[in-house]
Amino acid sequence: MKAEKRMKAKSAKRNMVIAQSGGPSMVINQSLVGAVMAARGSESIGRIYGAVHGIDGILSEQFVDLRKIPAKHLEAVAATPSSALGSVRRKPTEEDCLKIFEVLRKRDIGYFFYIGGNDTAETVHIVDTVAKRSGADLRCFHIPKTIDNDLRQNDHTPGFGSAARFVALAFMGDNLDNLALGGVKINIVMGRHAGFLTAASALGRRHPDDGPHLIYLPERPFDMARFAADVKGVMDKLGRCVVAVSEGICDAAGAPILSGGEKDSHGNVQLSGTGALGDLLAREIKARLGIKRVRADTFGYLQRSFPTVASEADSLEALGAGMAAVQNATSGKVRSASIAIVRRPGRKYAVEFTCVPLRSVAKNTRHVPSSFINKAGNDVTQAFLDYAAPLVGDLPLMARLI
Repeated sequence: MKAEKRMKAKSAKRNMVIAQSGGPSMVINQSLVGAVMAARGSESIGRIYGAVHGIDGILSEQFVDLRKIPAKHLEAVAATPSSALGSVRRKPTEEDCLKIFEVLRKRDIGYFFYIGGNDTAETVHIVDTVAKRSGADLRCFHIPKTIDNDLRQNDHTPGFGSAARFVALAFMGDNLDNLALGGVKINIVMGRHAGFLTAASALGRRHPDDGPHLIYLPERPFDMARFAADVKGVMDKLGRCVVAVSEGICDAAGAPILSGGEKDSHGNVQLSGTGALGDLLAREIKARLGIKRVRADTFGYLQRSFPTVASEADSLEALGAGMAAVQNATSGKVRSASIAIVRRPGRKYAVEFTCVPLRSVAKNTRHVPSSFINKAGNDVTQAFLDYAAPLVGDLPLMARLI
């Protein structure tokens, strides 16, 4: 009888494929390794395939056998930033999906895990929809990842805490530089149409007069004249000014202050990739206020895969999200879902993982709540600092002589 049960369990095993999509992050490999660890301990999963460069790797049948990778090496991969399997930005067509199913059937793959943001969730939703319509036997799970922190149904997303920590530390250093030499310093921060990452710059303040002194998010209309007046007010008071600006700022009509114009397959427009937005704002301040020392930097991709600054909470939660995806997929209770992080109520910070419908996360953007933005629209509130602090972790103190 026991032997018969073992045979049934063995025959029920299906293989899995996992891949990474969209922009890399400091902890996306934690989710990859978390899923692999859970799969290795599951009686429902046989071979563990890693697709190289997302769904492109499935279509071209480029796979890594992740079951053969030594555990110690996987631990090192987990702690390494960027996407270890490579990434891609591709929205699949129905024809792509049918080809994917052919490849998966050849390898008896019954589980599809895809790590990424809202565009990745959209891809998983498309694959799942076509699979159901065509009769493909496939469980499809989205594992969250985005430094933008813009996934709906989530309190926050893996990748944000570490990128936010980088932003806070970068502004701490830039504030000290500005304190020594004065002038106006403008830093452009990633995040697309959500201002969470730019807001995280406020976590770097250690003294009442520390920068950033002004913070502009895409959730509030940006007015150039008001911006200049805000800078003048800070300069008159402190003789210097550090500014944090989201790459996605728009005017009152919703038009981007500056856009690169290029679009990816999901329809996303390139925003701050060239540094042009910072240069534009610096020119405006020079022209309107006559200030000579005005500089601008664009953090760009540095925020995504910078080593040594990953948040501990972010790393652990990314690992947990990967494990939760495999555990839910193999439970047999849910055919497809996106894993979401929910913050538990109470003073002590704690989270749990849950499953939400793919359609509720796919493509949609979550924005910074109004309660996190001050009335003037040029700073964040204490409510945001309380929300973000446990995600970033402890930051160093900065001492002064003058």
